[in-house]
Amino acid sequence: MGAYKDKNGTWFASARYKNWAGETKRKMKRGFPTKREALLWEREFIATNEGNLEMNFSSFYDVYKANMANRLRQNTWQTKETIVEKKILPYFGDKQVCDIKPIDVLHWQNTIMEIRDENGVPYSPMYLKTIHIQLSAIFNHAVRFYGLHENPAAIAGNMGKEKPNEVLIWTKEEYQQFSNAIRDRSVTFIAFEILYWCGLRLGELLALTPGDFDFEHKIVSITKSYQCIGCEDIITPPKTDKSVRRVLLPDFLSEEIQRYLYGLKDIADDERIFPFTKSFLRHEMRRGCTASGVKKIKIHGIRHSHISLLIDMGCNAVAIADRVGHESIEITYRYAHLFPSTQQEVESKLDDMMTM
Repeated sequence: MGAYKDKNGTWFASARYKNWAGETKRKMKRGFPTKREALLWEREFIATNEGNLEMNFSSFYDVYKANMANRLRQNTWQTKETIVEKKILPYFGDKQVCDIKPIDVLHWQNTIMEIRDENGVPYSPMYLKTIHIQLSAIFNHAVRFYGLHENPAAIAGNMGKEKPNEVLIWTKEEYQQFSNAIRDRSVTFIAFEILYWCGLRLGELLALTPGDFDFEHKIVSITKSYQCIGCEDIITPPKTDKSVRRVLLPDFLSEEIQRYLYGLKDIADDERIFPFTKSFLRHEMRRGCTASGVKKIKIHGIRHSHISLLIDMGCNAVAIADRVGHESIEITYRYAHLFPSTQQEVESKLDDMMTM
């Protein structure tokens, strides 16, 4: 409907649109310092409302957010949003979606890959891949639902690499050395005992309550995960459907957990038994590594250490997948190098079979 000058000297714009029910509505916005800015707002509002990809990328991201934010776990969306707002919108925000070409994505990739931190270290290949995936996901949404002809990020190709770097793990001896160094603090000791001997994710550990334990059958039920988002404690479902599981406890661990819970006195069945955030355990892990002298690994590496232990014990991939909440094929591929059967062992067994 155009732009008009207000009584106070600023400009306002007014646009008609149809809402979800097909009713014609009117949208007005005031306070633009120039007529040009008012008209730009009007054009952008109409394009966004109609799903016209002549809208700028920033506006389409708002559309994408409205469509997708409630479909993802809160912490997953927060990670995505942080990457988009800091790494993608500053470059593509003012460009029209329909005008972004693969060469624009290539130039953006080069810009991102040139970024260095205060120590001159670039982003890791895995993080570069993660950044690119967020951009590609937005373009895929435009292709699937808004008629974009092709995904320019997919054509440009990724700027990271497919496989993560090898994760450092502890042997059983290294873990026990670490464990002995943290026995002075019971909450730290029992938390790492559960992480190592059960292979839980950190969020799953921090969400545990007394009601999750069945000591008669020596089982802990994994049904939830803990996140701290914006200084707020959030309990969400586990990472995947397969992550909802029941984990058998070895006898010694069941007894250790019972002693720990007994010391908590009047804790409720639905109250978290580890009432702290992930940063506390990271601090305690650094303390334990320093005191014990074992190599420093990431907390998630303890989960990998548990899987390595199970493999070394001869457990099969399906049993491991059930225990840690993975798909069996993922276990097979990711940890194949840890399985005891080598190519030479396979060849030897085939030879033995032929001579029987």
